[in-house]
Amino acid sequence: MHCHDLAARIERMHPEAGPRDVARLCLLLTNHVEEIDRLQNCETLSKAWQEMGIRLQAATDQHAAMTEDLENLARSDPASFTMDQVWVLIRAIKVQSQILQLYVGQALLDV
Repeated sequence: MHCHDLAARIERMHPEAGPRDVARLCLLLTNHVEEIDRLQNCETLSKAWQEMGIRLQAATDQHAAMTEDLENLARSDPASFTMDQVWVLIRAIKVQSQILQLYVGQALLDV
């Protein structure tokens, strides 16, 4: 299966999806499965789509919470960071790596 084949299937399933959404879904889905040809099966494609949607929503929620934490942290003096504030930074790095992993398709950090 080629990317344009997958894009055509996504467009048929969701004709309201814009080009960016279709391209993003192609990338996320192909990174989610080991063998892209498995996405030719409608059931496999639907299941992968649902799983990816859940993972993306979870990452989006984590990112929103992390952004709020980082905004609060940015208002404080870095010279007087507490250990809790350092952990906020570490969690932010982890969330960013998880989101990047969804789009790159491989483990970036072993955390």
